[in-house]
Amino acid sequence: MSPTKLSELAPAQRRAFLAAWFGYLLDGFDFILITLVLTEISQEFDLSLPVAATLVSAAFVSRWFGGLALGALGDRFGRKPAMITSILLFAAGSLLCGLSWGYWSLFAFRAIVGLGMAGEYGSSTTFVMESWPRALRNRATGFLLSAYPLGGILAARAYALIVPHTSWRWLFVLGAVPALFALYLRRSLPEAHEWEQNRPTGKSSAAVLLGGSRTPLTLSVSVLIGVSLVLLFSGHAGPFYPLLILVVIAGFVTFAVQLSGRLWPMAVGLMAVVFCAFLASWPIQSLLPTYLKTELHYDAGQVANALTWAGLGYAVGSCVAGLLGDRFGTRTTYSIGLLIAAVLVFPAFALGSGQIVLVWILLFALQATGQGSSGLLPKFIGDHYPVRIRAAGLGFTYNVGALGGAVAPLAGARIADSLGLGHAMALLACVLAVVTALLVAFDVPRRLARPQDEDAPVLEREAV
Repeated sequence: MSPTKLSELAPAQRRAFLAAWFGYLLDGFDFILITLVLTEISQEFDLSLPVAATLVSAAFVSRWFGGLALGALGDRFGRKPAMITSILLFAAGSLLCGLSWGYWSLFAFRAIVGLGMAGEYGSSTTFVMESWPRALRNRATGFLLSAYPLGGILAARAYALIVPHTSWRWLFVLGAVPALFALYLRRSLPEAHEWEQNRPTGKSSAAVLLGGSRTPLTLSVSVLIGVSLVLLFSGHAGPFYPLLILVVIAGFVTFAVQLSGRLWPMAVGLMAVVFCAFLASWPIQSLLPTYLKTELHYDAGQVANALTWAGLGYAVGSCVAGLLGDRFGTRTTYSIGLLIAAVLVFPAFALGSGQIVLVWILLFALQATGQGSSGLLPKFIGDHYPVRIRAAGLGFTYNVGALGGAVAPLAGARIADSLGLGHAMALLACVLAVVTALLVAFDVPRRLARPQDEDAPVLEREAV
């Protein structure tokens, strides 16, 4: 009989979760670093805020490819090899960021971080979900994603201890060190049980993307998308901006068709859900440190304290969302959390610098409901894909949609020119949280699906 309680999990299932959780912790640490030091980087490299914000977006430029490539690796050879490759990539990228010598070198190294982060998300989430029983999978993903904000808290504390006394570069060097421990943890892990029970045949995502005559198409489309995204998010698209957007969209739809077959409308719908979710959350995720420093005039210690409370809210909210998701359903829990966050966001950014404790409380509540409920997003996506393409499908869908996180800091910085940074962040977060909640509540991607017979059980409608 399959376990229905956490206390009934086998030791191997606990170890699988611990290793993936620690990888997510490092993921959060490495990725949040760039948001903490934007002001210092702007000063050293003589960049404006909108240009500096593109460095946050740089990691998102490569994430779609990391999710696709490392997801395909996980579908073909197992979830564990993909996890190990992912952590090595973002650790190496973090170290290189500390050695960067200008805007373009830092942009490129952040793209390497993005490759690893994308693979980490797809492979680790799939690994834990397929290692745990179905009755506990909302808890698996919710608990797993709680590690990401805790990594952000560690980054904030390291920022307060290191940057006022030395260079911002040491933060990135530090981000590469703990990866060795995570790699050690993962060497002794068993492979995910569900993947072992459904080892791929010629229909795995790797075979679909690289089999026979498909390889030239896959490589050509990848290059076109990559070049287009670099030009778009570095601000060098010029008059070709609309054309490059169309090229990117066409490329992503091409991959969705290749990967998902007749399920491609569902894949596109999932990308739209994730895009809106990131566009709702990442103005706050990426620009909150800048807002605290520039508009509320917090020093390094106060910024670290505020981010600590926000991160704790995110972590607690992820765990609570996992518990509620297994009790009330993934979509119901996720959509209600987003709607509550939409209500909280305006008071959170209406406070002045003198109300520090109230800022902490509201940031905690905002992140607990909005970001915390996003701990269910992997479960929501994974439920739509069969095992044979789940890692690549989840990794690709999520990380294409995550381009909303690349757009978010740029949109926030632009709107801030007219409304101020706090109002810009609140407006984006509120509107997009409501849109995301509606897309999830009505399960728009499932309604777009045209499943083949073998995939139909995966798409059975979850009770709201």
